[in-house]
Order: sequence, then C-alpha cells, then structure tokens
Amino acid sequence: MNEEQQLDPVSIDTEEDEEIEPLSGNPMFHVTLYKSHVSSPYQMTIPAAIAHILPHKTAPVTLTRGKKSWETTYFGRHPTHKRFELSSWKEFVVDNKLRVGDVCIFERMTLGDEALKLKVQVLRGDFPSILLGNDGTSDNPIVVE
Repeated sequence: MNEEQQLDPVSIDTEEDEEIEPLSGNPMFHVTLYKSHVSSPYQMTIPAAIAHILPHKTAPVTLTRGKKSWETTYFGRHPTHKRFELSSWKEFVVDNKLRVGDVCIFERMTLGDEALKLKVQVLRGDFPSILLGNDGTSDNPIVVE
C-alpha cells in the first residue's frame, strides 16, 4: 500500500465484549458456531470427541462470561448427543449477541456431584472488511496496527 491510499478507520465495539482471559489449564473445548447454534432451534450439542470431560448425567450448569452468569441444564446421559437445555442456551446466545462464525471456548471450572460450572470465552468470527481480501500466510502475515 502506498501513501496515497487511505484506509477507512475500523471501529470495533468492545464495550459489550468481555476481554479474553488466560486459560487456567482446566479441561476445555471449543465450538465454532453454526446457524443451528445461534438461531432456531438454538441447539448446542457438545462435540462427541470431548464429551468425556463432562459428566454422563443430567446436571445443572452455570455458564459464566465475564461477570455475568446463566443457569441451564446439561443433558449428558445420551452417549452421542450431549447438549444444553434449548431455551437457556438461546438466552445465552441472545445476551452475548453470538453469531455464525464466532467461537465459544468452554473451560470446565468445577465438576461437582451436583453442579457443573463452565467459563465461556467468545472469539468473534467477524473481521474488519479491510482484512477479508488479504490472504495472510506464515511467510506474509496480516499485521493489524
């Protein structure tokens, strides 16, 4: 890019988003959100490959993000379709303005006999339009200043 080319400033609204926190080393998994996660039927099925880090029973679960929390139910009895209760997952999606392409990182903070607590971090899947046309590689990375 030469000096004559001007880039429009990119505004990223961070007031509503929580800061990314370092992981604690507890078991964790991530899910890239698809349409079924963020619109009807608002279904969050736990990936089968990591379901072993969660209990094999139905249990209350608290999802925390930043200073807020959401109560839901985790259905873990089915061998391949472990999931969160639909209406409370929908509330989490709406409250956090989750969209297709976002990534949720779920970190298991507690695993008690009665309840489960998961810390959720959200990595937004949207990129400023200025970056969408660039193909970054390890030899030619995209640099955002």
